[in-house]
Amino acid sequence: MLDISPVLLLSSAIIFLLVVARLNSCLFKPLLKHMDDRDASIKKDLKDAQSNSTNVDGILEEANHVLAEAKKEAAAIREQAYTEAKEVADAKLASAKEEIEAKTVNFSAELEKEAKALKESLVAAMPQFNESLKAKISSI
Repeated sequence: MLDISPVLLLSSAIIFLLVVARLNSCLFKPLLKHMDDRDASIKKDLKDAQSNSTNVDGILEEANHVLAEAKKEAAAIREQAYTEAKEVADAKLASAKEEIEAKTVNFSAELEKEAKALKESLVAAMPQFNESLKAKISSI
């Protein structure tokens, strides 16, 4: 019923071995080499990523340090500007006070002069008032 032909069996075995050898040299070895290269590349990329992570941490620390220094410097500049502005305002206020006091003294002096002048004019006009008052009283 089933006859096994040794020539056919042997030729099939030889062809199978030749196909396996050809596939091994053309497909499996390059595929395994590619997979090994890919694994090495992934390991190298992971190592570089860890190295970059430490570099990034160092850069972040340096950036935070620079920011802290900039904040300190800005606070010092702000304080200096506030002090200078306060000094300028105090100087302006002092000069304004002196000017107002000088005007007040001048005004007081003028007021006293006017009061004296008014008193003198009233004293000078007193005889006229007395005569007009006597005339009114006598007319009543």
